[in-house]
Amino acid sequence: MAFVVAPEPPLARWLAELDVQMLRSPGFFEARPVVIDFGALAPGELGIGELIGALEARGLSVIDVENADQLPSAAPWRRRLVGGRESGEVELAAEPKAATAEDNALIIAENVRSGQSVAFLKGDVTVVGSVSSGAEVLAGGSIHIYGTLRGRALAGAVGNSGARIFCRRFEAELVSIDGFYQTADTMDPALRGGAVEIRLVDETIVISKLG
Repeated sequence: MAFVVAPEPPLARWLAELDVQMLRSPGFFEARPVVIDFGALAPGELGIGELIGALEARGLSVIDVENADQLPSAAPWRRRLVGGRESGEVELAAEPKAATAEDNALIIAENVRSGQSVAFLKGDVTVVGSVSSGAEVLAGGSIHIYGTLRGRALAGAVGNSGARIFCRRFEAELVSIDGFYQTADTMDPALRGGAVEIRLVDETIVISKLG
């Protein structure tokens, strides 16, 4: 899973508009992979050579480029995230209101609905309800879901390979630990619908039944 950003000419104005958006939603791109789509830019566009530096200076983690066949200088920007999924532009939704946070934990006392994205990079996230399809929970530590996980759960998002994901009913679209991903189409169908524990072993996502 990655965000796609699509720069448009003139680049100086597009970057200024990006700055405005980031001021409205600080931390939106934090710990999230980004793909640059060059489809709207010509090879000789003013400022294109400095674009990667401008984006990374703003905290964006560029992993890949698209529609860059006419831009040989963009090839070194490719840092593919193995095991990911196709992505599109998304908007960060507000966190559920019924949430409480302590120093190293966030507790969400209701469902995370489709379209919502909850990010807590300081530690663990516990969802007392369920995570709907199209919803996302991102944690710096482990993730505990007392209901059904139908959406996406990304644990250890800031470099914690020991983080884990627990859920009572497993129907996930995508799970990730420390940047290593597994999508629904590669998961063992026998694990669907049951309680599971998800951990990282030798850079491989391992999903095990609980109980």
